[in-house]
Amino acid sequence: MALGVWAYQENYATQHVLREVSQIQREIGHQREELAVLKAEWAYLNRPERLRDLAEINFDRLGLLPFQPEQFGRVDQIAFPQKEDLILDLSDAVDVVGSLEAIEP
Repeated sequence: MALGVWAYQENYATQHVLREVSQIQREIGHQREELAVLKAEWAYLNRPERLRDLAEINFDRLGLLPFQPEQFGRVDQIAFPQKEDLILDLSDAVDVVGSLEAIEP
């Protein structure tokens, strides 16, 4: 009798879990569809000709211009900090010894 009750409970628990898994799979499908729509909208909004037109329309406010080849540079033209600038000078360090008790003025 006990095994019958146990099997009955396990059957219903399994069916419940299968329904939850099915619901989760449906939600994943809906989320994937929504993501595909959002990607398509993003691609549509980021069309170069559309962005170019928007830059021209809003030139007075934004002042955006197309990139020119002379605006690009090489990595060796970047002024990186020298190694000696990165080394900390600890010769002027001050040793602090004491307690955290309140100091009276």
